[in-house]
Amino acid sequence: MTAITTASLTSPAGAAAPSLTGVVPPVCTPLTPDFEVDVASLLRLVDFQLAGGVDGLFILGSSSEVAFLPDRHRQTVIDAVLGHVGGQVPVLVGVIDMTTMRVLDHAHRAVRDGCAGIVATAPFYTRTHPAEIELHLRRLAEQCEAPLYAYDLPVSVHSNLDHDMLLRLAADGVLAGLKDSTGDDAGLRDLIVARNDAGLTGFSVLTGSELTVDSALRMGADGVVPGLGNVDPHGYATLYAHARAGDWERAGREQERLLRLMRIVRAAPASRMGRGSSALGAFKTALQLRGVIEHAVTAPPQIPLDTTETEYVRQILIATGLL
Repeated sequence: MTAITTASLTSPAGAAAPSLTGVVPPVCTPLTPDFEVDVASLLRLVDFQLAGGVDGLFILGSSSEVAFLPDRHRQTVIDAVLGHVGGQVPVLVGVIDMTTMRVLDHAHRAVRDGCAGIVATAPFYTRTHPAEIELHLRRLAEQCEAPLYAYDLPVSVHSNLDHDMLLRLAADGVLAGLKDSTGDDAGLRDLIVARNDAGLTGFSVLTGSELTVDSALRMGADGVVPGLGNVDPHGYATLYAHARAGDWERAGREQERLLRLMRIVRAAPASRMGRGSSALGAFKTALQLRGVIEHAVTAPPQIPLDTTETEYVRQILIATGLL
């Protein structure tokens, strides 16, 4: 397992090292058939991630179905995971919500309970001006004594995070890092180059794009937050280790195997359910088939996979060596 810390380090050359690196999966939230948090399955999933060699955990993100969960479910997840992990790896907590005051409520609870960092998107529902997004992030950092990571998720919040703003906040000590889920590899590379040019190498840049991790790491990204890592944490840990060793050929081969595995998200046709329902349903179905969680239940109003779609997932798991 690669060592990781959320404290700022100093390299021999005197530049700050990234505060967060490696493989940090956004942990799914297993549910019971009556839509309660399945704590026993959640803890098995956490152990599965740790045994797979991950460097940290991100709970209550998109793959955790955070937008679907009531506050009491969120608290159950925080209590269970932080208590179980006990500092073995850093645990970041998503504090994602529509407005600053609501996000602050989540953040205060997460910090009180001992998280290693909090993760926030831009505000959403109403469209926010870039100046309002910056104010939002500054207020979170001012009022919460934990590292703050921005989450660039334009598909859900309908707004990209401005790179100049991100680096300004990094320079001011507001942001510890970024999860980039834009899918824009050129933009990601531009941000990494701008970060390095500004000497802000302590600002962690993590890609959320599961299928181009080898490319992102070669460009200088510090790690990955892969939803597919729920299903195959060892695969992403292996990819990251090859990249750290400079063995790009082996990293590429592992990335291609994971690309084939990612085809599970196509289990259901778009005519029957949303892409998010298909992807999260496939992740949970794969975890159930692998014996990690008890049920493949997703939160309503998402539509569950049927038996044909479950068999599709099973066949891909067999083809990629996971069953």
